Amino acid sequence: MRPALSDYQHVASGKVRELYRIDNEHLLLVATDRISAFDYVLASTIPDKGRILTAMSVFFFHLVEAPNHVAGPPDDPRIPDEVLGRALVVRKLQMLPVECVARGYLTGSGLLDYQRTGEICGIPLPAGLVEASRFPTPLFTPATKAELGQHDENIPLARVIEMVGAVRANQLRDLTLQTYVQGAHHALTKGIIIADTKFEFGVDADGNLVLADEIFTPDSSRYWPANEYQPGVVQTSFDKQFVRNWLTSPESGWNRTGAQPPPPLPDHIIEATRSRYIEAYEKISGQSFEDWIGPGA
Repeated sequence: MRPALSDYQHVASGKVRELYRIDNEHLLLVATDRISAFDYVLASTIPDKGRILTAMSVFFFHLVEAPNHVAGPPDDPRIPDEVLGRALVVRKLQMLPVECVARGYLTGSGLLDYQRTGEICGIPLPAGLVEASRFPTPLFTPATKAELGQHDENIPLARVIEMVGAVRANQLRDLTLQTYVQGAHHALTKGIIIADTKFEFGVDADGNLVLADEIFTPDSSRYWPANEYQPGVVQTSFDKQFVRNWLTSPESGWNRTGAQPPPPLPDHIIEATRSRYIEAYEKISGQSFEDWIGPGA
């Protein structure tokens, strides 16, 4: 018989995830159906989103070579039935205070930095780049981990060295880029461009660098259909950029510069977001989301 979620001590909440203590060495990482945008957790949820994020992470954790924090299968008997399919048993790590971002294309906050300074995270870039320009080689563009409601801040490698030391900073850069190249190459064979992605790393008891949290999900990555790619324009996306686009459209009526939180998402945006997430998972994994485990499985 599986334990109940209430049997575990709740230790932390993130924008999307909840963390529970199983024992001294293991945690239960639960992905909810919450969705965040522009540093707000929205009032609306996306049905099955937590299960999709977990399924995608499990697929990529198996695909890439980087060591990861997963300490049991998706149907591990330590996972309560009520969160089956959206939770993983993971190793307890000492998390590092850096968002490790890899960019293969110019977009998002990287584009804003480039337009303002001609650089991203202190890396000089050629003149004349446009929205969605592809970099000859991917860039490591780290950021600070912001508190809820605050913005992540893009930082140069020198700042990461100040935070964690030169050896660890170079390890973070190298493993971030290596993992991004592996995942992006696989996705491209399935017709999807992973334009950029964000990783989090921790250190285990032996001092080893370990990939944690999520990996290559539609929440942490930008997914573009490869057959529609065209530099100079905003790309069609399979990720939560779709939600950001609606929030900044006249239809939402939301003023980002005001004090009011974003409005609830309309039903058609919720369903379209869910469909995009599922399509991304099925395209990349080659598996049907209907076959992914859930409560009662």
